This record gives sequence, C-alpha cells and structure tokens, in this order.
Amino acid sequence: MKASQLLINKLKEFEGCKLVAYQDSVGVWTIGIGHTAGVKKGQKITLQQAEVLCKGDLLKVETYLNSLKIPFTQGQFDALCDFAFNFGNGAFAESTLLKKIRININDKTIPYQFTRWVYQKGSKIPVNGLVTRRNWEAMRWQQK
Repeated sequence: MKASQLLINKLKEFEGCKLVAYQDSVGVWTIGIGHTAGVKKGQKITLQQAEVLCKGDLLKVETYLNSLKIPFTQGQFDALCDFAFNFGNGAFAESTLLKKIRININDKTIPYQFTRWVYQKGSKIPVNGLVTRRNWEAMRWQQK
C-alpha cells in the first residue's frame, strides 16, 4: 500500500513546510515537511526538494507498515503512516497500538490508542498540535 494524497496533504498541514532548517519543539534540526535525517543548522532547500524528502521519509514508513503483512484499509494505513512518520517506526513497533492491532485489527479501543500519544517527552501537559493530529489519526483509522 501507499499513503494517500489525503495523508500527504495532511502531513503538509501538520508538519508545515519550512525551507530553512529550524529546531523543532524538542530541539531536533528539521527542514521541509518534517524531515530530520542529516539536517544541519543554516541548511536551505527548495519546495521541490522538500516534497522529494517527504516522499522518501514516507517510503520508509510505508515499507515498514507493508512488512507487517496486516490487511489494512486505506484509512488505517494512512493513520498509521502519519503516526509512524511523526514518532518513528521504532516507537510504533514498541507501542501498545501495534500490539492491539496484531491481536485484533477490529478492536474498538484502537482509535483511543492514538490519542494517548499527545505529550512532549517528559511532560504531562498535552500539546495542542499533537491532540489535533492524534484525533485525525483516530478518525482516519475508522474510515475505509
């Protein structure tokens, strides 16, 4: 499966698109549409480069999700692509979210699992942007 255009549009909305490197809310150098690998202070890119980097980052997530051999709907795949894009394949691999999906993909508590991931590391205060994003993922999970 591949991420839908709906997800790619949402990624641009959630991540924004910055053509000059910046430090995100936890201090990680980021550029384009949430790209972090190899980003350096002062780095600049074009919009086309930002989109290429985003598709490359998404490909890693898509490859990982497809390797799970779980029959996702497009909505489920998009929700998990966004989640893993945001937190990383490693965090997703260790999550209760994935454990529940592996046990029973139709488990009605799965949408709630997305909404648990709304805190910045070390904080107990929900981040508004993460609340919005997780709610979208929970909603998208339930769509075909």
